Amino acid sequence: MKKREFVLQGLSCPNCAAKIEDNVKSLPEVTKVNLNLINRKLSVTVKDHHGDRLLGQIKKIVSSHEPDVKVIDLSEDMGHNHHNHNSFSDEEENHKVIPYMVRLVASLLLALIFSYGKFPDHIRLLGLLTAYVLSGYEIILAALKNIAKGRVFDENFLMGFASLGAFIIGEQMEAVTVLVFYGIGEILQDMAVNKSRKNIVGLMDIRPDYANLITNNNISKVDPQKVMVGNMIQVKPGEKIPLDGIVVKGTSYIDSKALTGESLPIEVQANDLVYSGSINTSGVLEVKVTKAYGESTVSKILELVENASSKKAESEKFITKFARYYTPIVVFLALGVAVFPPLFGFGSFSTWIYRALSFLIISCPCALVISIPLSFFGGIGGSAKRGILVKGGNYLDDLHQVDTIVFDKTGTLTKGNLMVRDICPEKGVSQEQLLSLAAIAEKNSNHPIAKSILSYYQSCNLPEIADPLQLTELAGQGIIAKTYGGNIYCGNEKLMKNHGILGVTKEEKTATYIHIALDKKYLGYILVADEIKKGVDETIKTLKELGVSKTVMLSGDHKGRAEEVARKAGIDQFHGQLLPQDKVSILEEYKSKIKGKGKIVFVGDGINDAPVLAGADIGIAMGGIGSDAAIEAADVVLMNDDIALLATAIRIARKTRRIVVQNIIFALATKILIMILAFAGITSIWFAIFADVGVALIALMNALRVLKNH
Repeated sequence: MKKREFVLQGLSCPNCAAKIEDNVKSLPEVTKVNLNLINRKLSVTVKDHHGDRLLGQIKKIVSSHEPDVKVIDLSEDMGHNHHNHNSFSDEEENHKVIPYMVRLVASLLLALIFSYGKFPDHIRLLGLLTAYVLSGYEIILAALKNIAKGRVFDENFLMGFASLGAFIIGEQMEAVTVLVFYGIGEILQDMAVNKSRKNIVGLMDIRPDYANLITNNNISKVDPQKVMVGNMIQVKPGEKIPLDGIVVKGTSYIDSKALTGESLPIEVQANDLVYSGSINTSGVLEVKVTKAYGESTVSKILELVENASSKKAESEKFITKFARYYTPIVVFLALGVAVFPPLFGFGSFSTWIYRALSFLIISCPCALVISIPLSFFGGIGGSAKRGILVKGGNYLDDLHQVDTIVFDKTGTLTKGNLMVRDICPEKGVSQEQLLSLAAIAEKNSNHPIAKSILSYYQSCNLPEIADPLQLTELAGQGIIAKTYGGNIYCGNEKLMKNHGILGVTKEEKTATYIHIALDKKYLGYILVADEIKKGVDETIKTLKELGVSKTVMLSGDHKGRAEEVARKAGIDQFHGQLLPQDKVSILEEYKSKIKGKGKIVFVGDGINDAPVLAGADIGIAMGGIGSDAAIEAADVVLMNDDIALLATAIRIARKTRRIVVQNIIFALATKILIMILAFAGITSIWFAIFADVGVALIALMNALRVLKNH
């Protein structure tokens, strides 16, 4: 399989976008397709041995729907700033819009003159026909071309047929004004779509424009894509950091708000990591690049946000299917309204044809087709601005119906930076001896407990420890280290019990116990403690207020320690002394209990919790900045360690859902109401125009509310 990406420059019509997507999907070599109207990017997956003719086929499909739209193949446009190809420039748009507006106004004035002026009938009819052709010849020609290609139910056919019908039955002035106001409405709708798109894309305006490359003591501005791993770059105050790297020289404060939502600047100095997309606020930095542009943090974040629309929410899928059937149904209803009432003696054909024309105008589903995806993309963009990466509209939609949230303990509810609180040797054993044995056993481990013991050992200025001859790590128990001095057993009570080590000190609830034995002789224990993160209890309280019915904590720690953390945090239920596989099975138990009632969320650090993240309805990773594992494993990534972002994500999801439901109800209710009024002869075609264009504009403005603060 091979993925190809194209930008459809100048595309604004939501209905056309949906049809282009369907047509491309029907190509035999295409296995997957997604057209994102917000960034105008068409992503196509094709079979490896196909695709040579793909660009030509896509150009042909796009041209059949939107002749003025330009197709740009991004694979052939590498090295250029192809993110600038998303739309026409303002000058190009004005070049197209202004003459069209002039023509519409001229046709309306012409229609007014010949409608209300005193002219012979044939001159009056000729003048109105001229006004009609001037205002709508493009629509009529497009409708005829589409009919010849077998595409009947599009907006050109609907508007062209409705206006032509009005002209034929003697409502020439109304026929012209329908086309004029439809044209003005389309311009306004395109402007609204473009503004919406710019607002949303502007939320993620974190892409660096250039990098200051240092070569032979010279500094030159280059495209970030041309900088290689290992190159040195300079970042001046006020500039965006263009690529991930390590600070080699200089100190400064970094504003990473665009990446993490963190409002306070972070101080960096030599040997500190910095991430692309952050802004250098004070000193000059020299940075050694550690990741190429395509692998950098900013590139991955933008790719996730831009591709999020490929994972559609259920309501988006519903609207896409609904639009396919809605228009033909309304067209056939219009045909029935035009024919059957006069056949049964209820008025004249001209009266009922006029009423039926309103049905044709109302039947365009643009308001729904654009406002629903726009709402979800706005929610995703707004979330990203606050440091919350949502990988798709489906996950954002699921977040609004969260029932149970399951938390990992270490690094999620607690800080994860464990510290040695006390060293408690048995009689005849020194603290230094006990600590040294533990340090030898833990020397090559990356576990947080191991790091805390090694860090404490180093802070005591004790002699360098030797490497063990052999290490055996037992998941959920600890480590057995083979040394010249004997076998060291270092771990929890379960490890001691399983290996027949007697005399183990009884554990209490206040900390994590690391027991140490040498050749099965118990020597004592080390107490290691972790702190609960600030604001965890407030966040749990807020989640309850938002309607989350149950919170659960999973931990590998002793049950007593797990109970203490759960109590302080306000967690409803907890499970301690768990192996990694235990977490998966417990999550499945909770999942089966709430089946059909809501969604289950797992929140973890994204590194060691991949199986549990994958098993939840929504997997949320904490502290994802710079962590490839977190971004890969989770459905939602909180880019910093602030657990309060979880409540923010749920609020955004619920606001997005409310707006989607409002738009669906408003659009359908308005259209149905005006169809009923039109059938009863109470309204005119003017109201039908409002039901088409006016409703679309109102729905668009409502969708943009998702971008406001939560």
